[in-house]
Amino acid sequence: MTDVSPSQGGPGSGKGTQCEKLVEKYGFTHLSTGELLRQELALESERSKLIRDIMERGDLVPSGVVLELLKEAMVASLANTKGFLIEGYPREVKQGQEFGRRIRDPHLVVCMDCSADTMTNRLLQRNQSSQRGEDTAKTIAKRLEAYHRASIPVIAYYETKTQLQKVNAEGTPDQVFLQLCRAIESVF
Repeated sequence: MTDVSPSQGGPGSGKGTQCEKLVEKYGFTHLSTGELLRQELALESERSKLIRDIMERGDLVPSGVVLELLKEAMVASLANTKGFLIEGYPREVKQGQEFGRRIRDPHLVVCMDCSADTMTNRLLQRNQSSQRGEDTAKTIAKRLEAYHRASIPVIAYYETKTQLQKVNAEGTPDQVFLQLCRAIESVF
């Protein structure tokens, strides 16, 4: 099986931007659990009805369902990839443990590390340029708080379990990309 590299980092840390660049350079497949859920919802399957009901209640989709979607996407891409970048997953230690049991432990976990101020400013700028109006300073603060609360145990778990590389995500996209390339090339 090809290599698996989850990418951790708060909202606005640059995970999506950097994953796109890494896909282009290394031939990895980029998987985002949010995107996989949106794709499943578009199918109008039995599973999509279950997911829609859960989301409409405001609950989180069970980790088993998310892991099933990830595994299916990985199997579908195996012949055409050199590895997987899994954006923003796992969100809790239990998910990471289950991922290791059902799929495999990752060779590298990257943590995009930057300040709350940087993430807030990036999200506010992205919000202005997209004109979606989804992120206000208040909603961003809630998202960052939830991320930090959940990420501390996940990062600690991977520090002892596998190769965790923290990347300073404060710089320009090109500066951050160079750090990511060094981290990847030190393992693969």
